[in-house]
Amino acid sequence: MTTTPTRATVLVRPMTAGDADRVLAIYQAGMDGGNASFEDTAPDWAAFNASKAREHRFVAIDDTGIVLGWVAVSQVSARAVYAGVVEHSVYVDPAARGRGVGRALLDALIASTEADGIWTIQSGVFPENAASLALHHAAGFRTVGTRERIGRHASQGNRWRDVVFIERRSPHVN
Repeated sequence: MTTTPTRATVLVRPMTAGDADRVLAIYQAGMDGGNASFEDTAPDWAAFNASKAREHRFVAIDDTGIVLGWVAVSQVSARAVYAGVVEHSVYVDPAARGRGVGRALLDALIASTEADGIWTIQSGVFPENAASLALHHAAGFRTVGTRERIGRHASQGNRWRDVVFIERRSPHVN
């Protein structure tokens, strides 16, 4: 197993089943904040594991091995024309925010997907999640546009929510 040093106390490595409890707890904490997902409850590990591409999911750990955050991708379509396009999610433990965890995870994801010939990483971010938008822009993502009133947020009284659609097109994969 190789790890990639990013900052003094943050390492990024491939996600394993042994990370399940921390990954799902961090996922749930993001959902509990209200500005990370339309979902209200993290899935169980089997559902999470089945929905994410195994070769492009990573965790950030501290120097004691505690998982601080995770990133993973899903295919956007089974159609061959979209083989190089993935949708990603990145979540950081609230206690670890501001330590470079999110950036380390995005950097690892970008390197991994580009090495695999993926040319576009995309996602949707609530406009209120300014920290996530700033992180993504700093990592080379651009705002494509805002999808207005794209979905209702059940945990917020079925309130309509906008989503900022972002993407990163690889300058290396043609």
